[in-house]
Amino acid sequence: MAPIPIISPINVGHIDDVIELSKTKPDTIPQRFVRDITERPTIATLTPNKAHIITTPANNHHHHMPIIDFSNLSKHNTHELFLHELLNLATACKNWGFFQVVNHGVDLNLMESIEKMSNEFFMLPLEEKQKYPMLPGTIQGYGQAFVFSEDQKLDWCNMLALAIEPQHARNPNLWPKKPEKFSETLEEYSREVRKLCENLVKYIAIGLGLKEEAFDSMFGEAVQAIRINYYPACSRPELVMGLSPHSDGSALTVLQQAKGSPVGLQILKDGIWIPVHTLPNALVINIGDTIEVLKNGKYKSVEHRAVANENKDRLSLVTFYAPSYEVELGPMPEFVDANHPCKFRRYNHGEYSKHYITHRLQGKKALDFAKIQTRNAF
Repeated sequence: MAPIPIISPINVGHIDDVIELSKTKPDTIPQRFVRDITERPTIATLTPNKAHIITTPANNHHHHMPIIDFSNLSKHNTHELFLHELLNLATACKNWGFFQVVNHGVDLNLMESIEKMSNEFFMLPLEEKQKYPMLPGTIQGYGQAFVFSEDQKLDWCNMLALAIEPQHARNPNLWPKKPEKFSETLEEYSREVRKLCENLVKYIAIGLGLKEEAFDSMFGEAVQAIRINYYPACSRPELVMGLSPHSDGSALTVLQQAKGSPVGLQILKDGIWIPVHTLPNALVINIGDTIEVLKNGKYKSVEHRAVANENKDRLSLVTFYAPSYEVELGPMPEFVDANHPCKFRRYNHGEYSKHYITHRLQGKKALDFAKIQTRNAF
């Protein structure tokens, strides 16, 4: 979330509330939600019972998202277990950019509470939710984000997005007063997720042969935000996109999928969209653009998207953890040499965050902001 709001007015045209729209179970989807043929999800990727293991035609091997047992890192049960899990984490970051974390230390009752309250919020009357509007060009409040024109295709999703840290980035008027105790529960939940992020970046640093505080000193007062996504059932899921393909501008992203939700998150690996089946009580973690820049491309952020389901609604809670808006970032010297030339320029992270939220989601295009453009000798 960028520290500076957009001042110029943006004409986004009429935007239907997707939750209200889905209640009518329309046979015809409004054109603003219908994707071009090249952007539509295929039937195969919409069929979850065929997606637990994906075999790619090109290499005929099975894809399994890595699972990290956080207790082996945090409790130091034995040195061997610690080193084994550290290697698993480093391999997951390098080969996948996505992994699931079990035994993560976030209180399960708290996860259940914030999930329940989030569902209750989205079920409130529309006029109540509209008291917290997400204005065009911003990414706090209720509505649709990343919309910048009246002819832009829309995602089949409503969201509530809020800044968490630093506190001066918050807009208190956009924090819902209903359900009761939503704000207090969100505060407590966010503190625990932040602790997990702080520990994960520490272990990622150790796995890279760096000092465990390497990222802390670079990040300053880390920024934290949450986006709670609600994807209503859609009568024609093959025509729409729940959330457009993109990589995250964060350092780390933490996703909690609500219990009972259908498979919706997909990641792009080896040119194939792979549905993510979350384990019970696990959190899904992914590497963001910031880590890709700091590692000079050794670890890469991964393009991902969400698809709609014909019969069931889906809820996810997504936390973004990123460096302070004030810091300057660029590839760390440890990852630049004659064989690995510098791929990214140095930049102010606040400016990158502003760039990220002022452009529509479009794969990994946002990272072009930081790339060093090589000139063709011819």
